[in-house]
Amino acid sequence: MIDFGFDKVALIGAVALIVIGPEKLPRVARTVGHLLGKAQRYVADVKAEVNRSIELEELKKMKGQFEDAARDVEKNVADGLHQTTADLHKVWEGDHDGHVPQADLYHPGLRPVAAYKPPRKNWRTRRAAMPQWYKQRQNVRTRVQSGAARVARFRPPRRPV
Repeated sequence: MIDFGFDKVALIGAVALIVIGPEKLPRVARTVGHLLGKAQRYVADVKAEVNRSIELEELKKMKGQFEDAARDVEKNVADGLHQTTADLHKVWEGDHDGHVPQADLYHPGLRPVAAYKPPRKNWRTRRAAMPQWYKQRQNVRTRVQSGAARVARFRPPRRPV
């Protein structure tokens, strides 16, 4: 803002004392101070908003660059996948006369793929659906017990000395 030295502030204070008077000068100085504080806060808010908009522009540029790089990577991967698929089809089909070489079909490092086994679903629900009498007969725990309580429960009784 404007640079005021001590001599300029003293001159302005002396003129204000003469023009405004000693009774109203403290109230006017307080009002001027509040107005200057509001002006400084407004300028700081405007600066922050400008900085945010500049950062937003930079982030949008970086986002565009990352999206372009991701598209390039995706294209390279898709091209490599298509090339590999074509090579595998060539090997699978064998020679043009229909002959499939056996050495290309078997590789000692490859293992057969295991059959799909679906996960066990709802085993907790099925276990909870058992009747209470069956759980008691099969010794299924129905209540949670802490480790310390379990040790105390099964500890042999102490003999008097």
